[in-house]
Amino acid sequence: MSDVVAARALWLRIDALLARLRPHRQPLSLAVDAVVIALCWNVTYLFRLGFERWVSARPSYDGWVLLGVIALYLAAFAALRVPQSLWRFSGFGEVKRLTLACAVAGVGAAVVVMSLGLSKVPRAVLALHPVVSLMGVCIVRIVYRMFHEHLRSRLSGSNAELRRALVMGAGQAARMLLAGIHEQGWVVLGLLDDDPAKRRARIADVPVLGPLEAVRDKDVRGAATHIVIAMPGASTAQRRRALELAGSTGLPVLTVPTVDELREGRSRIERLRDIEPDDLLGREPVQLDEAGIGQTLQGRTVLITGAGGSIGSELCRQVARFGPARLVLYELSEFNLYSIEQELSESHPALPLLRLVGDVKDLAHLRHTLQAWRPQVVFHAAAYKHVPLMEDHNAAAALRNNTLGTYHAALAAAESGAERFVLISTDKAVNPTNVMGATKRAAEMVISTLAPAWPQTRFMAVRFGNVLGSSGSVIPKFKEQIARGGPVTVTHPDIIRYFMTIPEAARLVLQAAAIGQSGQVLVLDMGEPVRIVDLARDLIRLAGHTLEEIPIVFSGLRPGEKLYEELLADDDATEATAFARLRVARLGRQGPAVAPLLEWAAGPGAVADDASIRAALGLAIPEYEIPVPAASQPRQA
Repeated sequence: MSDVVAARALWLRIDALLARLRPHRQPLSLAVDAVVIALCWNVTYLFRLGFERWVSARPSYDGWVLLGVIALYLAAFAALRVPQSLWRFSGFGEVKRLTLACAVAGVGAAVVVMSLGLSKVPRAVLALHPVVSLMGVCIVRIVYRMFHEHLRSRLSGSNAELRRALVMGAGQAARMLLAGIHEQGWVVLGLLDDDPAKRRARIADVPVLGPLEAVRDKDVRGAATHIVIAMPGASTAQRRRALELAGSTGLPVLTVPTVDELREGRSRIERLRDIEPDDLLGREPVQLDEAGIGQTLQGRTVLITGAGGSIGSELCRQVARFGPARLVLYELSEFNLYSIEQELSESHPALPLLRLVGDVKDLAHLRHTLQAWRPQVVFHAAAYKHVPLMEDHNAAAALRNNTLGTYHAALAAAESGAERFVLISTDKAVNPTNVMGATKRAAEMVISTLAPAWPQTRFMAVRFGNVLGSSGSVIPKFKEQIARGGPVTVTHPDIIRYFMTIPEAARLVLQAAAIGQSGQVLVLDMGEPVRIVDLARDLIRLAGHTLEEIPIVFSGLRPGEKLYEELLADDDATEATAFARLRVARLGRQGPAVAPLLEWAAGPGAVADDASIRAALGLAIPEYEIPVPAASQPRQA
C-alpha cells in the first residue's frame, strides 16, 4: 500500500509540474520545436554523410545556417498558430498544420541557402530536413499525448480529463478536503490563505501559493479548471470576499459544505457542491433562541399546512429537530406530501408523522382534522405566492386560498384549542400593488380580527422578504437559464429585493411561535436589499462564464411588480424584541372590517373576474393600489 501511495504522490508531483508549466505553453512549445528542428538537421547530416564525415565535412558557416533554418521554421509555426495547439489533444488537424509549416519553412530555407550561394550545404540535407523535422515534431506530440493519457489513468483511474482545483483556504477544512478529494479524480494544484504563517508551507504535500488575492494571478492559477472555496467556518463577509475573488477568474467555482451541513451529517467535507443561495446572501444569518423554541415545540403536536412547499417543508425539518410528540403534515399536493414524508421518515425515524391530503379552502375537513388531532401549534404555510401568475386570471384563486384559506385554518385552530397559530406572510403585503400581496395583507387582517375573539389562542404573523432558492424564486430560474446557455432575464436593472435563505425563514417562523403575542406581526431586519441584476451577474461568473457568453436581458416589470419591497408600512408601529434583528409590528389602520370580504370570498362572487376581485380587495385594504403597467421592451444589459 505504501508503494501505491508513493507512486501516486510521484504522479501528482509530475502533474503539478506540468500544470505550472502550462501557462507558458506557447514559448515552451516553440523552444521544444527549435530543439527538435536542430536535432533533425544533425540527423539529416548523419544520414547524408555517415558517421565518419557528418561533423568534419560540414562548412564552417553551418551553425549560422542552422540558426536561420530554425528561425524560418519557428516563424512558419507561429504564422500557422502551431504553438497555440494543445499537445494532449493532438490529432490529424495538428499534423496537417505541421506538414504545411515544415513544407513552407523547408522550401524557404532551400531558396535562401541557394540564393546566398552557400553551396557547401548538401542539397540532400535541404531536401530531407523538412521531412525529418515533420517526423520529429509529430513524434514529440504523440509521445506527450500518450504520456498525458497514462498520467490521467494513473491519477483518476480512467482516461477522463482531470479536474484541477485551486483551493481557497488552508485551514482544517482544507486538510480534510485534501484527504478525500483525490479519490474523486481531483488534483489540487495549490492552496491560498491570508494567514502569513502559512505562506510557503505544504499541507498534505500541496503548497500554499499565496494569499486569497493571488487567485487573480494567471501564473498562480496555472492549469486550474476549478476554484474551490474551503472556508466553512469563515464569516459571511469573508466568504463573500472569497466568492468575489473566485468569480473574477472566469473559472467555475465550487465550495465545501457549510458548518451546519457538516455538523448535522448532511454532507461530507470532500463532497463539493455548487454555490447555493446561502453563499450569495452576503450577510450574517440571524441567531435565534433555540432553547425558547424547544420549549414551545418539544413534546407538542404540531400541524403545518402547505407542508410540502418550499417554506413548509423546511419548517417540517426544523420542527422535527425539536422533538415534537407528533407532526401533522397537511398538504394539497400528493407528490409534495410524499416527498417530505419520505425525507422525514429517513432523517427522524422515531418521529410520529400524520400525512394528510387536504385543502385549506375546505373548512369542514380542516375542522375535522384539528378536532381529531388537537395540535397545540399550527404553522400556516399554504399559499399561492407567485406574483405575475396570480395577477392575471387567477385573482379569485389567490383570494380564496390566501385569505379565505387563512381564515379557515385560523378558525379551525382556535375552535380546536390550539395554543399558537402562526401565519407565513410576506413583504409584498405592505402597501400592496398586486393581488398576491393584497390577499396576504388581508390574511394578516384576518388574524388581527380573530385575536380578540379567541383569547386562548395566540394569533401571529411572520413577515419576511424573498426566500432564496424557494420554488419560483430567481435563483433556480437563473441557474436553468445559465445551464441552457442564456440569456438570463431580469425584469429591470434597478429592481431590488430583501432576501433570506429558506432555513433562516423557517427559523424566524419558529421564533415567532415562541415569543409572539396575539395580534402581532413579527418582522426581520433583513439588512441591505440586494439588486437582482447583481445576483444574476454573480451566478454567471461563478458558473465560469462571462457576460459576453451569457448576456443579461431586461424584460420589463411584470404586472403588479414593484422596483422595491417594504417590510413595514408607514403607519405600522414597531417595537423591539429581545432579538436585535427581530421587531414587532402592530398593524395600524385596518380599514373596513375584513368580515365582508371573507363572506364574499366564500360565496359565488369569488369566481368573478379579476377586476371584481381587485375591487373587493380595495374595499377591505385602503392602501392597496392597482398599478397600471407600462409597456416595455426587452433590452440587453
